[in-house]
Amino acid sequence: MLESVKDYYGQTLQKSEDLKTDACCTLDKPADYLQQIFEKIHPEVHSRYYGCGLVAPQLLEGLRILDLGSGSGRDAYTLSALVGEQGRIVGVDMTDEQLAVANRHIDFHRDAFGYSIPNIEFHKGYLEKLDELGFEDNSFDVIVSNCVINLCEDKEAVLREAYRLLKPGGELYFSDVYADRRVPAHLVADPVLYGECLSGALYWNDFLSFAKSAGFKDPRLVEDRVLGINNADIEALIGHINFYSATYRLFKVPQLETACEDYGQSVAYKGTVPQHPSVFELDAHHAMPSGQAFSVCGNTFLILQNSRFAEHFEFSGNTETHLGIFPDCGTALPFASSSKGVESSACC
Repeated sequence: MLESVKDYYGQTLQKSEDLKTDACCTLDKPADYLQQIFEKIHPEVHSRYYGCGLVAPQLLEGLRILDLGSGSGRDAYTLSALVGEQGRIVGVDMTDEQLAVANRHIDFHRDAFGYSIPNIEFHKGYLEKLDELGFEDNSFDVIVSNCVINLCEDKEAVLREAYRLLKPGGELYFSDVYADRRVPAHLVADPVLYGECLSGALYWNDFLSFAKSAGFKDPRLVEDRVLGINNADIEALIGHINFYSATYRLFKVPQLETACEDYGQSVAYKGTVPQHPSVFELDAHHAMPSGQAFSVCGNTFLILQNSRFAEHFEFSGNTETHLGIFPDCGTALPFASSSKGVESSACC
């Protein structure tokens, strides 16, 4: 299947418009500051982009970031602009044709962003075998990926490697495709369905189990949308399964519990994260207004306290008194069109 995927993204697809569905497409309108960066990216890099989300979390300046499945480099170059000249971007991809596009435009983007030297590099490799590339443990602040982990055969290995490579307090921030049930083996074996980011999609609850097993005890859903297949032949094969594009952030904070426990704690956002002066959005259930106390569970308290966001918050409370679990923090299907902006009382 790896050879089939390399063939699909290296030979079959020559531009974004060649995709048969919108599974590997980003439909969200980018924020103005991201759009300004996109306008500086080389047209050939844009034309070979196959992503399903916007993988640009907050507060990236000066960080070392690993892009898993960097492709033609659109996300990597966007992050290159966001981390600044003192930051570093490392992209990994297995497809020669995509790597050739990315490497061809390193100097172009150095000049576009006004850097004296490039702050980006690309490596050929497999996401399940990042240990073969010589990256040290605890060496990246953030790891991103955009609609690529579903194309990997051993998704658990990718998550384990990501956990190993992240610094304590670091995060895996990625968009991917998920299914509402396990995809049958005969559909997984279909090269077109797999290449279109459908039949390789994880059943959402298996993903949560794999993530927790890898060490990411509290995966946080950032946003999601229902995928439209919009292709009669593919719909006939796999239309009985519902697919979702979803962005998750997973933090390497070993102290996290496996459930959202209430200790009566709260945080107050200072309004100091660049591009986000009024509200800080941690995930779909945490939009924290500047200057206001915001009740959080123990895990959210620890994530903010032990990550790069700590200096941007005031923290109140401890774990001496346990008040039980937050209401409605269960195990139902997490994806819904109304998931973003849910009040904190609905689920921590």
